[in-house]
Amino acid sequence: MHGRALVVGGGIAGLVAARGLLRAGWEVEVRERRSSPPDIGGALGLWRGSMAALDRLGLGERVRERAERPDRGVIATPSGRTLVSAGSQRADVHLVPRSSLLAVLVEGLPEGLVRWDTPVTDADVRDPGAFDVVVGADGIHSLVRSTALPGAVAPRPLGTVAYRGTVPGRVGTATETWGRGMLFGVTPMDDRTTNWFASLRTELLRGREDRDRVDLLRELYGGWHTPVTCVLDALPGTGVDRRELYDLPALASYVHDRHVLIGDAAHAMAPNLGRGACESIIDAAALADALGAESTVEGALARYDRRRRGPTRRVVRASRAVNRVSTAVRLDGPRNLLARALGHLV
Repeated sequence: MHGRALVVGGGIAGLVAARGLLRAGWEVEVRERRSSPPDIGGALGLWRGSMAALDRLGLGERVRERAERPDRGVIATPSGRTLVSAGSQRADVHLVPRSSLLAVLVEGLPEGLVRWDTPVTDADVRDPGAFDVVVGADGIHSLVRSTALPGAVAPRPLGTVAYRGTVPGRVGTATETWGRGMLFGVTPMDDRTTNWFASLRTELLRGREDRDRVDLLRELYGGWHTPVTCVLDALPGTGVDRRELYDLPALASYVHDRHVLIGDAAHAMAPNLGRGACESIIDAAALADALGAESTVEGALARYDRRRRGPTRRVVRASRAVNRVSTAVRLDGPRNLLARALGHLV
């Protein structure tokens, strides 16, 4: 089946969907309210399923060329005691800068296919005109979800705040350190840069809301083991992003009429399992496969919904659970047992 698709959102999910639909013979238009590919920085972990989806689109090798493979992945306590350690071949993860992945996804697209600086309105979503399918790839605050899906739910707070950024220098090992009420992660970014992220319970920030971000992080995480303190020492003069974390309650369906949700618009999740970008890529590829194989839009969207809703709902639940436990204020023993269990699962 061939047709015309409007993709709302020019991030990872939307661009992968556009490339997949083009390969399936569809006409595609992407509308993105930003003036260029959205890049909030940082390194993304791409696991086996997402790399396989990129391979089917002919993009896998180009992404691998830009990716880092950590020599080990470690979960530790603030004193440096190792709870989990696994080699990169076991983990089978590629770490790629978000900007590099977006550049690969944009490169080679037909001129004008992505309409940057073009917001979509409620009216555009309700009456998409000549388009056979409207793909909501517009993130956690999706206009397509709130406009087109009956009973659509709003994002819910996770009770945690995240900070992230990059510092000069290279690391070979990916570490995540779990302390009481907070964690700190350090991963390779590229041969010149280290990616870092921190997350902590919202209540730990009471009375500190106006503090300088670098000073706050150095106060909160000072005294932790070497991978953390090396990043803290390099923070002055670098940018620090801050955002409250949310996920999305389960939807009854990702589809309504000719509207379909992918990525964070369908199943925004806590970042703790590093699966958000992966699931977005797999969604987009699965949707393109379905629309290329089925004889009707209705059948294709139903096939996509059956294939993706169950697995992504499970990842959302698991990510929320790990977010709670990894930043728990009490119960160090059960939390550390969970860390070891995660290591075995990986």
